[in-house]
Amino acid sequence: MGACCSCHRGAPIGRFDVEEERRFEEGSVVLRGDAGARVRLEGSSKYVSMYTQQGRKGVNQDAMTVWERFSGERDLFFCGVFDGHGPSGHKVSHYVRDFLPAKISQLYREPTASDDDEDPNSLFLSWKARLTKCFHDMDDQLEKESSVESYCSGTTSVCVLKKGEHLIISNLGDSRAVLCKRGDSNEAVAEQLTVDLKPNVPSEAKRIISCQGRVQAMEEEQNVYRIWMPDEDCPGLAMARAFGDFCLKDYGLISTPVVSYRKLTERDDFAVLATDGIWDVLSNEEVVEIVALAGERSIAAQSLVEKAVQAWRYKYPRSKIDDCAVVCLFFKLATQVVQYKSRYSDMDSHSCVGSVNSVDALETVVNVNLDEEKVRRPRKRRLGKRLESVQE
Repeated sequence: MGACCSCHRGAPIGRFDVEEERRFEEGSVVLRGDAGARVRLEGSSKYVSMYTQQGRKGVNQDAMTVWERFSGERDLFFCGVFDGHGPSGHKVSHYVRDFLPAKISQLYREPTASDDDEDPNSLFLSWKARLTKCFHDMDDQLEKESSVESYCSGTTSVCVLKKGEHLIISNLGDSRAVLCKRGDSNEAVAEQLTVDLKPNVPSEAKRIISCQGRVQAMEEEQNVYRIWMPDEDCPGLAMARAFGDFCLKDYGLISTPVVSYRKLTERDDFAVLATDGIWDVLSNEEVVEIVALAGERSIAAQSLVEKAVQAWRYKYPRSKIDDCAVVCLFFKLATQVVQYKSRYSDMDSHSCVGSVNSVDALETVVNVNLDEEKVRRPRKRRLGKRLESVQE
């Protein structure tokens, strides 16, 4: 999906059509998706700020998208970030970015028995079933796509649907969504909306072990558990759910999202969706504060990425900086938001707490080699502690 030099209504770009740009969207391309939705792959609007930056590991494997007027409804938003991994991770993340929202949009318009039910629990269960079906269908489609290698490559996905006061979150992997709400003293308070689905999360490890997969850390990374095939030291995937990675789908890796619901209140101001290039070096509290104090919404996501890059250089000077992708979804107009007070008056890269406590930052996949669509026998790895059983 390349950039567009000239924008006019009806011009095709990849799987979308270009819309006429609006004055407040200078520099960003607006595309037209299913049911006339307005699709962004970068840039900003009144309610959205997006930014991605390539790290030092090669091609940028992160992808992101925002659909406004999702499924043709004026007050419905869809946001998603996708973190690819493996040799073709960038192709997988872009493929899912382009097809998953349309699948959800089309299924949203299909009537169900619970659509007329005012019980919030019934509505949530209906949405959970729809999202789960879309994620499974997306994974099936990806497996059949011959142009995208996904046997040893895959992607995370964290998505948010917002309609009025309702927020539906679907999570696959270790990207993260965090909400910012206003505290009693007008400080930014972080609320994590998703769980990082790592292989050593008890419920995840139990499933993987029951499918004969191995959950084990390497000697040099005693705190980083990975999924390995039963009799081979590969691929060493550092997450328990993902699109793709079909070499592990028989051994406990699944594409079923964790779907949750959050009813918004007047104190809730925005949500941040980001790949682990952000969360590996910045805490939830630091992330929401950086966004809250960005000044202009149009630069909020970029400010967060730049702060994360500074933290990478300070915390992991010997490591390659990871790719970063951020989507900020604001719930109110800028004129309706009271100025936040800072809790970190002199916050810089040296004060960033982060969430990784190893000497070097981790790799998502550690042992994958492809040769003409055949996987070579991987070299033997020195593995450390193995989870044999899990206590709930």
